[in-house]
Amino acid sequence: MNKTDLEFFLKQNIALDINNFLLSLVAATILCLLIQLFYLKYSSTLSNKFEFSKNFVILGITTTIVITIVKSSLALSLGLVGALSIVRFRAAIKEPEELVFLFLVIATGLGCGAGQIKITLIGILFSLAAIFVYSQFYKKNKLKHSEICNLAVIKNKSMKEKEIDELVKEMKKYVNQIELISFSKSEDNTTINFDIKTKDFSKLNRLVNQIQKKGIKLVVARNDLTTL
Repeated sequence: MNKTDLEFFLKQNIALDINNFLLSLVAATILCLLIQLFYLKYSSTLSNKFEFSKNFVILGITTTIVITIVKSSLALSLGLVGALSIVRFRAAIKEPEELVFLFLVIATGLGCGAGQIKITLIGILFSLAAIFVYSQFYKKNKLKHSEICNLAVIKNKSMKEKEIDELVKEMKKYVNQIELISFSKSEDNTTINFDIKTKDFSKLNRLVNQIQKKGIKLVVARNDLTTL
């Protein structure tokens, strides 16, 4: 490649079709809104989902604009690389699921900005369909994947060894596996922590109701969330 060819690529300025650009913006906006709705409905993240997802549309539109501009000029593309090298994004991504949805939004902007609207539409709709199917499957079978729940037994008096044995026998009727994690006992309080596994959440609910009738407080936690 000689100097003339290099100057041509650096100085080229391809005219953009305004109609296609507007179509790309509309497509990116609609798809990013759809991604936001799926995130709000099917995400299992613990953070404020609305606050995190309210920027999806703007991010998608911004990506579309940037790609539309730089794709027409090699010089602008090189300039973009230099600009991004000095930009630092310091938003904390707490969970991998958040990163996945961000990649979906960025992919939407990239595809629409490159003019590949049909391919982008098919890809995003397929991804959202996969999220929906997996969400429904996981919702029905979430306790069939050997999830471990932590169960805390709290009683405001000292429990005798016989009482504890009877409690464990009662628990074994409702759970598939039980393991003692910690045990503390004083004259006026007894606290026992178990790790348990069950495939049927309704059985776990019945266990809590049954034990609480005996004046014992139970706290069941799964994935760092108190559920009962």
